[in-house]
Amino acid sequence: MTSNKQFISGDEAVALGVKLSKVKVIAAYPITPQTIVVEKLSEYVANGTLDSEYIHVESEHSAIMATLGASSTGVRTFTATSSQGLLYMAEGLPFVGGGRFPVVMMNANRSVAVPWSIFGDQNDSLSTLNFGWIQVYVENAQEALDMIIQSYKVAENPAVMTPVMVNLDGFILTHTYELVDIPEQSLVDSFLPPYVATNKMSLDNPQSVCIGVGPDWHTEFRYKQHKDMTNAIQVINDVDAEFGKKFGRKYGGVVETYHCDDAEAVLVTVGSVTSTARAVVDQMRQDGYKVGLLKLRFLRPFPIEEFLSLNDCVKAVGVIDKDFSYGYEGIIYTNVNSAIIRRSNVPVTKNYIAGLAGRDITKEQLTDMYMDLLHSDKNSNEDRVKFIQCKVG
Repeated sequence: MTSNKQFISGDEAVALGVKLSKVKVIAAYPITPQTIVVEKLSEYVANGTLDSEYIHVESEHSAIMATLGASSTGVRTFTATSSQGLLYMAEGLPFVGGGRFPVVMMNANRSVAVPWSIFGDQNDSLSTLNFGWIQVYVENAQEALDMIIQSYKVAENPAVMTPVMVNLDGFILTHTYELVDIPEQSLVDSFLPPYVATNKMSLDNPQSVCIGVGPDWHTEFRYKQHKDMTNAIQVINDVDAEFGKKFGRKYGGVVETYHCDDAEAVLVTVGSVTSTARAVVDQMRQDGYKVGLLKLRFLRPFPIEEFLSLNDCVKAVGVIDKDFSYGYEGIIYTNVNSAIIRRSNVPVTKNYIAGLAGRDITKEQLTDMYMDLLHSDKNSNEDRVKFIQCKVG
């Protein structure tokens, strides 16, 4: 296949993914560090290279409701946001999720106030885990572009019909320039056909959307939503495998493991820190340490089986959280720990809080995490939650 490589930012990669997916309605409201996405999309619409209705709305709340309305008419839709903007959307997110509309949204992960910060961590998206959206976190700009395309294929699958939030680490990915392979439009068209909606308003086949329901049926609706979300794991894995055959790139489905087969200590990473951690694993392997890496790509649906299937030689699992549920522990750690304790052979688990508001996570810090895991004592009473390089307490 021919290759068209461009030196672009993560934001631009997302916009190109949307363009290649032939989205028909874009609801746009700018917020740092997402703004470049909707700026580039406005250029594509203006110059005629993207045939789409571009709606410049007055707020993020309007943006999410506009995508709901557009999707309910049966067209492919997109929006993007970040941080406080995502929180402003909070009322509308469960409407889209519960209404089973396959909207795809990009979120530029950014710290939420207060203290006010424009830099990135993952507290914004993780605070919305219970709103009925599939959530995927990408490592680099190439994965960002590819996951926009894959997300529409997953979301629009009749067995899934669930919106997808594609998360990029703010500034680390949104504004960093990388060499990205841009697939041909004809190849994307063969992978992602036009959206044919059944869950839509229609004069020919009238049906209710976003309905109300009483206590006698509410649980059944939630159960169906839950089952379709968990069943999406197989769809995600299949779509990624198909993408790999067609485009020559695949990402492991819901998780990617690296040197985990004989690892005694495994770090769980989410997002861009994975690249740095992979380099640390390579160096420590050369030095004789049995360490591995599990890149957790999807937080919803959560890949329980992938944690249960880790080899019994794993003695300790560490989780890096660029977030914190104040008064308890990292949100990702809570989810990972809940899966791991179902194992017959339960390893030590530790939670490393790092990278809040964009603070660097260095190779040295990652090496220290691995050494801490390798020397962990299952019977120790030490605090399992550690704030990396915290200057107080």
